[in-house]
Amino acid sequence: MKREMQTIVHPLSPVFREDSEILILGSFPSVLSRQSAFYYGNPQNRFWRVLAAVFERPLPQTNVEKRDLLLANRVALWDVIASCRISGSADSSIADVVPNDLSEIFSHASIRKIVLNGKTAERLFYKFNRGITFPVVALPSTSSANAAWNFERLCEIWKKIVVSS
Repeated sequence: MKREMQTIVHPLSPVFREDSEILILGSFPSVLSRQSAFYYGNPQNRFWRVLAAVFERPLPQTNVEKRDLLLANRVALWDVIASCRISGSADSSIADVVPNDLSEIFSHASIRKIVLNGKTAERLFYKFNRGITFPVVALPSTSSANAAWNFERLCEIWKKIVVSS
């Protein structure tokens, strides 16, 4: 069953504080993330499992625990897209993108590196963000749809990039 395209404004605030050094950017919250009111709400997405493994911490279960995992490890989290037309959660359907203004994070946090989670985030980040002076690294998506990268390989590359900051 094909879902209708909907125009949706990003419903989640960025997660960061002054000591955040790494900014991880995804593309846009999935339907399950929008319903759970936090990032990577689809239990099939490996994002939280990967971050817990990278930082050698227990897997966070609640939104508060997820936020605490990020902040305790000086990680900021947001998405490239502020609003778009999308069908369900399919990145491939994204159209009419309005980008998020990342200057809010840059002016209030100690960002030293930007990590892009997946190809859609990478493509749209570079389309809308010119002149960024921070190092930017695109990593393989933690989505379960990214079957080319198993959990162990994801953890290895994410740890190499995120922890080495």
